[in-house]
Amino acid sequence: MATTISTANGPVLPALSSRLVAVLAGLLGLPLLAAGVWLVTLGGSVFYAVYGLALAVIAMLLWRRRRCGAWALVLLALPTLAWALWEAGLDGWALLPRVWPGLLLAGLAGLLLLPNFKARLGLLAGALVLLGGFVGVLSTRSMAIEPGRNGTFASAAPTLDDGEWPVIGRNNAADRFSPLTQITPENVSKLQVAWRVNLGDADGSDAVEAEMEATPLKIGDRLFLCDNRGRIVALDPDTGERLWRYSPREVRAPSLQKFCRGVTYFAQPDGQGPCAERIIAPTRYATMVAVDARTGQACSDFGHNGEVDLTEGMGEMEPGHYSLTSPPTLVRGNLVVGGFVMDGVKTGLPSGVIRAFDAVTGQLAWAWDMGRPGQTGLPPAGETYTPGSPNAWAPMTADEQLGLVYVPTGNAGPDYVSAHRTDAFNRYSTSTVALDAETGAVRWSYQQIHRDVWDLDNPAPPTLFDLPTEAGPVPALVQPTKSSQFFVLDRRTGKPLVETVEKPVPASAVPGENLSPTQPYPVGMPSFSGPLLTEADMWGISPLDQLWCRIRFRQARYEGEYTPLGFQPAITMPGFHGGSEWGGVGIDRDRDIMIVNVSHFATYNRLVTRAEAEKLEGTPQSFRFLLMKQLGTPYAAVVSTFVSPLNVPCTEPPYGEIAAIDLKTRKVMWRAPSGTARDSGPMGISSHLPITMGVPNLGGVLVTRTGLTFMGATQEKAIRAYDTRSGAVLWHARLPAGGHSNPMTYTSNKTGRQYVVIGASGNFLMASGKSDAIIAYALPAENARTD
Repeated sequence: MATTISTANGPVLPALSSRLVAVLAGLLGLPLLAAGVWLVTLGGSVFYAVYGLALAVIAMLLWRRRRCGAWALVLLALPTLAWALWEAGLDGWALLPRVWPGLLLAGLAGLLLLPNFKARLGLLAGALVLLGGFVGVLSTRSMAIEPGRNGTFASAAPTLDDGEWPVIGRNNAADRFSPLTQITPENVSKLQVAWRVNLGDADGSDAVEAEMEATPLKIGDRLFLCDNRGRIVALDPDTGERLWRYSPREVRAPSLQKFCRGVTYFAQPDGQGPCAERIIAPTRYATMVAVDARTGQACSDFGHNGEVDLTEGMGEMEPGHYSLTSPPTLVRGNLVVGGFVMDGVKTGLPSGVIRAFDAVTGQLAWAWDMGRPGQTGLPPAGETYTPGSPNAWAPMTADEQLGLVYVPTGNAGPDYVSAHRTDAFNRYSTSTVALDAETGAVRWSYQQIHRDVWDLDNPAPPTLFDLPTEAGPVPALVQPTKSSQFFVLDRRTGKPLVETVEKPVPASAVPGENLSPTQPYPVGMPSFSGPLLTEADMWGISPLDQLWCRIRFRQARYEGEYTPLGFQPAITMPGFHGGSEWGGVGIDRDRDIMIVNVSHFATYNRLVTRAEAEKLEGTPQSFRFLLMKQLGTPYAAVVSTFVSPLNVPCTEPPYGEIAAIDLKTRKVMWRAPSGTARDSGPMGISSHLPITMGVPNLGGVLVTRTGLTFMGATQEKAIRAYDTRSGAVLWHARLPAGGHSNPMTYTSNKTGRQYVVIGASGNFLMASGKSDAIIAYALPAENARTD
């Protein structure tokens, strides 16, 4: 920039430089002034209007090349910084949109005022130091840590059973706890890629088609999983070499649901003949198939030529309205299945019936159809299972000894209105239901949300464990929820084992919507739903989109987690992609520690009349705006994530966290943001900033006896190993795409080497890339203990 010159009217600034800064100040100030006045009329902060007015005045002074304009711009940074600290404290990510434009403009103004190049260079160096300090604040996101109990672990060599992973949650309890001890906190930093396999065809003709959420099983000398296309695959555990692949036939038009969470292993009691060991898997075409675990050939004695048609008894349905995305739960010789039912379409969609099929023959053993109590077989000719009943799409769990299967139900569709629902639907929606594994009879049920109209259906399997109490361990289960609350129940009776209370919640203003006046809160367990949002919690990457979010916040109805939808927009926090998702929790059984990962992601939804819905049907939609037609009800719903026009969340980070809960004290041991901003950014453009932010996550954890917790899950394309007792990150590795399948671990029968495996396919809604890779990590051969 040129040196300041003088005129008869006194010293003035160089023309080109001062007018360039004037344009920048005006481009920021005028929109802030206009929108800031709008915010004031909505009852919001006056800061933006005042700040915008000041910038507009300063822009005029700079255009006239007045030195007082440059000084004013420098000094304006001080009250701006003071206001930012008053609203946001020392949280770097919260400060970011409030201060960086003002500091940038102040720096440019300072350059205008300096007399020579040397002085400007010194200012630039100082600015870089300040920037480095600010980045340091950003990278030290708060992590509240309390000392954990050390615990102990058995150091004996693992048995063959210890080295297996026979169920997607490792066992029917879905605790995701491995007793293997070869990989420890002391050597985990040495993990390296042992093998990587892309599940498509080598010639590239087999393009990546969809997300892969499958957790591989390890039985004997094979790994089993389903790939991006829903095919069943067997791999060599030491090399990843494909041993066989089975492609289910397409018996009807493809489903819109294009992922599979895993497969089920079953060994016949006599252990003889073809298909003595079999792999049973769901397909995207609403069938269930069984194949020989050794050869990959269909088991002809299962169903019809190896396939069970899950549409039987369902009535007419359109493609995509029903499919099976989670593997069957094997308990007492029965394969128990739920099903995914399309959200928000209309009343009378396929039934959410829960069914059990004989694992040998594939014959229907029983059906629990809440609309037909006491009728456990196929519906009579001309009838169907109850249409539109709450479904269970997440994995289930089971207690073989108690003979119970635990079903996490969703809400009865369409999701965002309730007046059409029956008493049975209202009783069992968004609940944990314990069914008799041999008859399908309801033993007990516990509802996490009454009359759910937020699409907060139970997304994760109930994890079974023994809760430590003063009277000794009690058989328990924990049900994770999208509301970031964790309900702990006696798995024998369904009674809460921690203090759980009913609290008043807001009422609906929509005619005919008679919602529950209260909702249950497990106050005896930590909640991660967070405090009530305020206008000051709105975020963005600049004052402009932060102001846009503040206006939207003021325009919406928000009274806490259960703010009901109406014709005015309503904010739901956490939203339908918040809290825990299908990956569930992990439990360190040796130390009585529960590891949870949660997302904080708000939605911005409203109901519309049929006439307005018809007008919106031709409007281009995206993930930020979805029209749920909800035919058969008076209202459609407009559903969107609460993001700015730059596709940046309107609420402050972190958007994802991982935490440890001491099950003896029911207290948080530590919690930390999960993932960096490296693969996140405005408009879907990666920032490449490896600064801890806490990004949305989808997937679960793996916990080991040595005190390690592994997790991919994040929008960032990475997998990490945490110290279970402290939360410290001990190892991380880059992935080709987001690792949204749960990690698992096993030992090789041949070498005794322990592997950690994760599928990394990415996810469209998470914007985390696309791949069809399965990656195995292990210690270098010279470090792997094989005793």
